[in-house]
Amino acid sequence: MAIPIKRVVVLMMENHSFDRVLGWMKQDYPNIEGVDPDHPGWNPDYPVTTDTVLQSETRNRNIAHDPGHGLDNVLRQISAGNTGFVADFAHLYPRATLAERKEIMGWYPYQYLPALHFLAYNFVVCDHWFASVPGPTWPNRFFVHSGTSLGHVDMPEGVFNPGLHKYDQRTLYEELSDAGVDWRIYHGDFPQSLLMLHQWGKLDHYRKFDRWAADVQAGDLPPYVFIEPYYFGDKENDQHPPQDIMRGDLMVAAVFNALLANRTVFEETLFVVLYDEHGGFYDHVSPPSTVAPDANTKAFAFDRLGVRVPAILVSPWLDRGFIGTAFDHTSILKMACQLWPGVRPLGARTAQAASPLDSLTWLHAPRRAVPPAPTAPDPMAVMDLPSLTGQKQALFQFSQYLESQIADPAVKQELMLRAHEAMTGAIAQGDLATDRADAFMSEKR
Repeated sequence: MAIPIKRVVVLMMENHSFDRVLGWMKQDYPNIEGVDPDHPGWNPDYPVTTDTVLQSETRNRNIAHDPGHGLDNVLRQISAGNTGFVADFAHLYPRATLAERKEIMGWYPYQYLPALHFLAYNFVVCDHWFASVPGPTWPNRFFVHSGTSLGHVDMPEGVFNPGLHKYDQRTLYEELSDAGVDWRIYHGDFPQSLLMLHQWGKLDHYRKFDRWAADVQAGDLPPYVFIEPYYFGDKENDQHPPQDIMRGDLMVAAVFNALLANRTVFEETLFVVLYDEHGGFYDHVSPPSTVAPDANTKAFAFDRLGVRVPAILVSPWLDRGFIGTAFDHTSILKMACQLWPGVRPLGARTAQAASPLDSLTWLHAPRRAVPPAPTAPDPMAVMDLPSLTGQKQALFQFSQYLESQIADPAVKQELMLRAHEAMTGAIAQGDLATDRADAFMSEKR
């Protein structure tokens, strides 16, 4: 049967492992690689390594401390058959309680995450989708956009941190444009994809997510769409700790329910829910080996994938089920090569990647009785932390560079006068970073 979809929509969330979000699915599919409550995964505790911490059900919406997910952290976590997660967390947070260490091994029961679990139950789950790099957000997001991180595995962690590199690689978006295929990036506030310098000449393809529902209702969607959540402020919903995971579940519901509301669009679309990396949370499947995307292997060989992440393929042309093929984020790029003639694979990793399309069985007619996704009740307000951390701090550092690239002296001066806001908490820092990005994009457009 010919592929019935004309459009791919990718929503990439943040920092959760497969076991944590979808491990419950073993109760529904005995052969899926999920959490077995009768034989749970385990890690030695720390500092008393003769004690063990077992996988167990959690209903905590957040965790106070952000688990480590830099390259060094992840290599420790996946050592000796994925038995280093608890110890790595305890090294970072020596005063962490046993309850916090157990949270690293926690998994959410069925229906706890209303929209995500609804989609997982009703459509197709990929139980061997791995992050492209055993490291943090930036390199993994670069892989989904371009098939490489140019050898970089770090992110800025402070004012003088050298983690802000020049990302001038060719992207999927150039391949699509050259092949005559339209595309669009929706972003909540600050598009992380803006770090790739070739995007600066394509800012007319960017839209704020608050236009999503109206665009879908009007049928105004191109063949390829990538969605970035809100990373900052009182709308933050990327699911990055320590904020409430339910806020991101509402984002998933908003994307899906808008598609469902326009039947024509829904039947033309493959909606992919994906996570960039595992965020330091335990998963029991050891990442497999892979090939480096290019010759940039000085900092890391790029010969091993990152930790397994949730991935759900949604279409009314698909029956519910799961597929066990090994994928990584370059599988999105490989799928684009199959769907649109003229789109070429970017790098060696993409060239050898498996495409989800090769593992799917399409129905002869689209399903008609698909209900809307349920929505999470009463999400907690965003906590105003003393300062941004991780990916968010890295984006703030990048926003300072964007400010320096603004030519209008009045706009630049106004932003510079707000520099003191960086000292008043995470929400103010995020607002300033977003305003810098908005000003930069407005001028460059």
